[in-house]
Amino acid sequence: MAEYKQHLRLFERFDENRDRKISAEELQQCVHLIGKDMSYEEAKAAVELNDSDNDGLLDFEDFVRLIEDGSEEEKAHELKEAFRMYEMEGCGCITPESLNRMLARLGESRTIDECRGMICRYDIDGDGLLNFDEFEIMMRC
Repeated sequence: MAEYKQHLRLFERFDENRDRKISAEELQQCVHLIGKDMSYEEAKAAVELNDSDNDGLLDFEDFVRLIEDGSEEEKAHELKEAFRMYEMEGCGCITPESLNRMLARLGESRTIDECRGMICRYDIDGDGLLNFDEFEIMMRC
């Protein structure tokens, strides 16, 4: 259930025009936002490969198939890349400030106090920061 909710949140973030479908353009833009390079041709190929009804768009089930289609090694690498993007300060941890900046880049405006609260939920050691292990737990919930 937690994985379903995580997939749904990600799908809704990628679905910029809120039509409940993800186009190649939306996929390319969102992948670019998280710091990865994806050409339009690569995005189009990913959509075509996973498009079950041949409408040129990914519905939610198609999207889930796309993101779950990587090897465990690829998934671990992508999680490490995502962590590096959120930590931004090179300290090896996600701070409330770095979380705030990344959420702002993704179009979600939060206060520093809200970011502290988000971190607090998964901050196992109570230091007010998220290390990689805590981040991994958060991403799996």
